[in-house]
Amino acid sequence: MTYPFRRIRSWSWTLTRRLVFLSALTIVALVWSQAAAVAGGVLTAEDLLKTQYVLSAEMSPDGQLIAYTVSNPRKAADKPGGAYRNLFLIPRDGGEALPFVTGKQSVSGVQWSPDGKYLGFLMARGEKAKKQAWRIPANGGEATQMTSSETGVLFYRWHPGGGKIAYVAKTPKSKREKELAKKGYSFVFYEENLKHRNLHLLDIETGKAEQLTQDVTVWDFEFSPDGKAIAASVSEKNLIDHRYAFRKIHLLDVASRQLNQLSNNPGKLGNYAFSPDGSRLAYAAALTQSDNQVSQAFVISVDGGEPKNITESDFRGHVNWVGWNGSRTVVYRSNEGVNTTLSTVKLTGNGVARKIILDGGEAGIVFSKPSSSQDFKHHAFVGQSGRHPSELFYWKSGSQPKRLTTTNSWLADRDLGKQEPIQYKARDGQGVEGLLIYPVGYDAGQSYPAIIVVHGGPESNWTNRWVTRYSEPGQVLAGRGYAVFYPNYRSSTGYGVKFAAAGYNDAAGVEFDDIADGIDHLVAEGIADKDRVGLGGGSYGGYASAWFATYYTRYVKAVCMFVGISDLVSKRGSTDIPYEELFVHSGKKLEEMWQQSLERSPIYYAHQSKTATFIYGGLADTRVDPSQSREFHRRLKMNNHPAVRLVQYPGEPHGNRKQTGQIDVVHRVTDWYDWYVRDAKPLDGPMPPLDISDKYGLELPE
Repeated sequence: MTYPFRRIRSWSWTLTRRLVFLSALTIVALVWSQAAAVAGGVLTAEDLLKTQYVLSAEMSPDGQLIAYTVSNPRKAADKPGGAYRNLFLIPRDGGEALPFVTGKQSVSGVQWSPDGKYLGFLMARGEKAKKQAWRIPANGGEATQMTSSETGVLFYRWHPGGGKIAYVAKTPKSKREKELAKKGYSFVFYEENLKHRNLHLLDIETGKAEQLTQDVTVWDFEFSPDGKAIAASVSEKNLIDHRYAFRKIHLLDVASRQLNQLSNNPGKLGNYAFSPDGSRLAYAAALTQSDNQVSQAFVISVDGGEPKNITESDFRGHVNWVGWNGSRTVVYRSNEGVNTTLSTVKLTGNGVARKIILDGGEAGIVFSKPSSSQDFKHHAFVGQSGRHPSELFYWKSGSQPKRLTTTNSWLADRDLGKQEPIQYKARDGQGVEGLLIYPVGYDAGQSYPAIIVVHGGPESNWTNRWVTRYSEPGQVLAGRGYAVFYPNYRSSTGYGVKFAAAGYNDAAGVEFDDIADGIDHLVAEGIADKDRVGLGGGSYGGYASAWFATYYTRYVKAVCMFVGISDLVSKRGSTDIPYEELFVHSGKKLEEMWQQSLERSPIYYAHQSKTATFIYGGLADTRVDPSQSREFHRRLKMNNHPAVRLVQYPGEPHGNRKQTGQIDVVHRVTDWYDWYVRDAKPLDGPMPPLDISDKYGLELPE
């Protein structure tokens, strides 16, 4: 097994040396690959659960090497937890990938040191260890721990000089608080007695760390090119709602510790970056307080003043990342419909005319934010498409992206459903777009059972990427004979601020009408069998699931509601993002809209449901409280609904992180759809088996 922190010193390996240093999980992946090559066929739930993903890509400063991370899913019998995240290094032109940190380790926050000699990363080594910042020589050697934060490191950046790092860590408990806790007096003071996230500066050689901020919460930050200043996103309180709704960019003078507010963005804040000469800051942010997502690119002088919006007027897309190519050209990534683009804007003239330098639609991939060499000629990013999950890509400016990894080689032996964008008209004439995965072996003269997959947010959208995951197993369903549709209903991002604002103060209005109209379109086109349609989604998609199980029950035979909303009144009193909800969704306090909130709640229509309803979610969810699921289940049962089931997962937050819950969900969801949609079993008959443990892949006693 690979020693977790040892890198191989030669680019030329013998087969024996490869096997010595490859992790056990990698060997298992090779066995899986060989088995798949023999088996072939359609994508199965078991395939989905073993799928690996490239998670991040970081180009070295000189543009020669790329560091990237890959997920390694846990097996069914492993200790419950998320997938491991392993670190690899590869030349930009491809070839052998060198494992740096592999096995049962999880690496995040990978960054090159400014001189390119080290790779920094975050990792918790040990059973109860806190996450710390580490570094490993890029040319060989052992990883060493840089920080020793009592509460763990949440975020870090290299100082431009290379000999220091700055990092964010939470204020530790006092000795008094620890003693009280030991004696059983550790109580929860809800949203009080909060611990700030503080910024620290560490000298790597001496190990001495100084705290730079106090009495505010720092979420993330960036060094100025000369290292004398830090731009940081700051809020008054360490609450997730403050991160969403109240972050502003501040400038910290490192020498004096003086912290001054720079931006006054009215709504959500994205990333930000200094120009190479340090005179300006570019940042991505919402246009207004009611803008439901980051959508614009701004530039502001570090000396203050009014920011300039460099986004085209009425831009039909959403800017979600900004960077620089020299000190006079801003780069931004945006979602435009189901595709992604990378554009540049020169800060001359009107300063808003953009040039698209990479069109994901033309390249056939949806790509992440790029990581670029210092000269902006060489770039690395994660890319995916409807044919493959996320992989590593290298892109040289002016050329086409080159794929460097094939993480799931066995996928070549699977028959996948064709995936393509489709458009249709909503009942009021509005154009709506979505993605359709056709059933494997699709025959244009035949209609098929269909599943509608609704994204959450609603400030999100479906791009033309790999859209198959444990709770939304699109290609698995396509292999079982379903057409699978992913609508970008109104309120989705990627189509401009106006389109995204359609659901403001109008939850479940035109948003969910668009979804119903999409079902009608699929039926009219002869693709979907109107008597065999199911629907599912998580969070706001779970809200849509509950809405279609009740208000729009005539459209669907079954729904799978994941961490979904059933009661808008109680949801507003139990979520951890009440101000975000007020500012970008409801627009009014609950006291001003009691009746509307009630009538837009699925529980209000529970008595009329004729839809088989599977409800599921985590018991540690603070975003959509688990009581939303219990309320919905209770209302359906009290109205004598014969086909409703609620499954809740201990310790899971807003989405299942552990492999155990993911394994259960993918099988339970496909079983529910097969039972009520594909096989059209009666609502008042038996439900699917409750015990599905024979599908977990475990060795269990009879």
